[in-house]
Amino acid sequence: MSNDPWFDQILFVVLPYVALVLFFLVTIQRYRAQKFTYSSLSSQFLENRDHFWGVVPFHYGILAVLAGHVAAWLLPGEVLAFNAKPVRLYILEITGLALGLFALVGLVAAVVRRLRTSKVRVVTTPSDWILYALLTVQVTTGVLVAILHPWGSSWFAGAAAPYLWSIARLQPDIGFVSALPWLVQLHITNAFVLIGFFPFTRLVHILVVPNPYLWRRTQVVRWYGIRWAARNK
Repeated sequence: MSNDPWFDQILFVVLPYVALVLFFLVTIQRYRAQKFTYSSLSSQFLENRDHFWGVVPFHYGILAVLAGHVAAWLLPGEVLAFNAKPVRLYILEITGLALGLFALVGLVAAVVRRLRTSKVRVVTTPSDWILYALLTVQVTTGVLVAILHPWGSSWFAGAAAPYLWSIARLQPDIGFVSALPWLVQLHITNAFVLIGFFPFTRLVHILVVPNPYLWRRTQVVRWYGIRWAARNK
């Protein structure tokens, strides 16, 4: 994204550690102080039909794509060995692109629903809009990377995975990512921004799904201050 080594240090060394510190510290503190905010704050009861066509494609698509990223990070050698046969590589690439498009369609549907349905729009917070913007950038860049820079499963295992392991070992080596295309760098950078913003959003519910919902007390949600506005839209 830049030929300035200091800028690369900020993006690929400073930002990842700031994001990870925020993720762990704020997530833990929020759970300790505001346990019942660990919820998706679903607006399904306000509108269900469009909610289904947004949430279901997005969740299935994004979870499968994330699983693929985690597998390539934890088992890069196995992924490269799997891709050694072109047929398997083609199948993996096409499947990943299809899942990414599936997630993008669901995300767009969810955003349109919140813009179009007044009762849902009125309970959407500024952090929700920021989250949707970050998710849109992340999924869109992921799809574009799959189209414009193919064989991502292989170069992720060969370049991104070693970089992520260097971050985990507290020995960051940006040499693995500094030469990658700017679109890939944007995808990586935005991912860390998402990680840092994560504990301030409704996304925290994925850390406790599904088990705690089976035994904790029933949660009643009241939209104070905006109920009248929603009813009179």
